[in-house]
Amino acid sequence: MKTKIAFAIAIAVTALAATLVPASLATVSKGRASVAAANSNLGRILVNSRGRTLYVFARDSGAKSRCYGSCAAYWPPLITSGKPLARSGVKASLLGRTKRKDGRWQVTYNHHPLYTFSGDTAKGQTSGEGLTDFGGEWDAISPAGAKVKSTTPSGGGY
Repeated sequence: MKTKIAFAIAIAVTALAATLVPASLATVSKGRASVAAANSNLGRILVNSRGRTLYVFARDSGAKSRCYGSCAAYWPPLITSGKPLARSGVKASLLGRTKRKDGRWQVTYNHHPLYTFSGDTAKGQTSGEGLTDFGGEWDAISPAGAKVKSTTPSGGGY
């Protein structure tokens, strides 16, 4: 029952966010996206140009995203218009991109599509770690290209 209520709340928040936050603010709309490494409560993780934690989705198939619609509103993909830029602590050889169904390019790292989390509202937050939204687990990603595992569960179940 709690899962159904939480899911309904998540969908309502997603719908509201989609109307209040233009897609251009949720993702990188112009230019090349950049990825850097930063220290966090989870250890070293990847972050976008605004210092927001980058996540991988367990349901993705190889470098292909399986997060669209309300999933992508809740977990915005990291979008780029060109080859992504490797910043401090990031291996340029692991950075890439994959074409989404809508024709936009999503940044990948070690063949994993990258996303931010709408619940992370400030630089350095990792509140999406370990959530099981939209049928799969979400984890921060390390500079080595592996998912980071939290030692304490953070909930989820949307």
